[in-house]
Amino acid sequence: MTYKISARRACRLRKINKSTFYYKATTSPLNAVLAARIKEIATVRVRYGYPRIHVLLRREGFKVNRKRVYRLYALQGLNLRPKMPHRKRAAVPRTERLVASKPNEIWAMDFMHDRLADGTAFRLLTVVDLYSRECVALSVDRSFRSPDVVRVLAHACKQRGRPSSIRCDNGTEFVAAPVDQWAFWSEVKLDFSRPGKPTDNAFCESFNGRVRAEFLNPSYFGTLARYYAGQARRAARTTVSSSARVAPSTACTDNPCKTVA
Repeated sequence: MTYKISARRACRLRKINKSTFYYKATTSPLNAVLAARIKEIATVRVRYGYPRIHVLLRREGFKVNRKRVYRLYALQGLNLRPKMPHRKRAAVPRTERLVASKPNEIWAMDFMHDRLADGTAFRLLTVVDLYSRECVALSVDRSFRSPDVVRVLAHACKQRGRPSSIRCDNGTEFVAAPVDQWAFWSEVKLDFSRPGKPTDNAFCESFNGRVRAEFLNPSYFGTLARYYAGQARRAARTTVSSSARVAPSTACTDNPCKTVA
């Protein structure tokens, strides 16, 4: 139903301001830039929601609030599913990865699991240089949290210097805030693998296979729980350090790969 009355009288009857009636929404040129950058971040960090993307945008210098980020995030259909399916995972498009061109440029890290003779579980954190195939760090403990990962990486960087990028999977220890903050303040890029794609971190997976075949499987750790951590640490340093000087790597031709434990 329409009424033949002026806009001025209609606004007075509805008790709204005329400027509100005549207002035309305008789109900021910054929205296109923000939308493109949000999509880039969501493509690389596939489990980041809009709050964490907003933090990254603020770090990059964008003066934007969370509501604007959420609006652009939702318009592009980037909302995370609360529960990821176990089958038929959607492929995530990725940009081409850089190839390491010099030592200490790109590292890769991953976890390994094993058990003592009495069934007690322990974990190993391995860090590998992708150019020289060196073992940058090999740390053993009963459990690892994100601050423990930061401690191992900080110690390795103190000895060798910081890499430009570290490749890792989407494990809870790697995506947690302490590791993200350390990477930001250390100017190190965290390059996450696609969910369900261990081949994205193939070099570290290959190294872990060698560690298991040449160190974990032939070794037999005691059943005294209070001594197992020290035994595992000493065995890891001795075995890996001694073999690294004489055992050639299949990726290093005839050159032995050095190790920093």
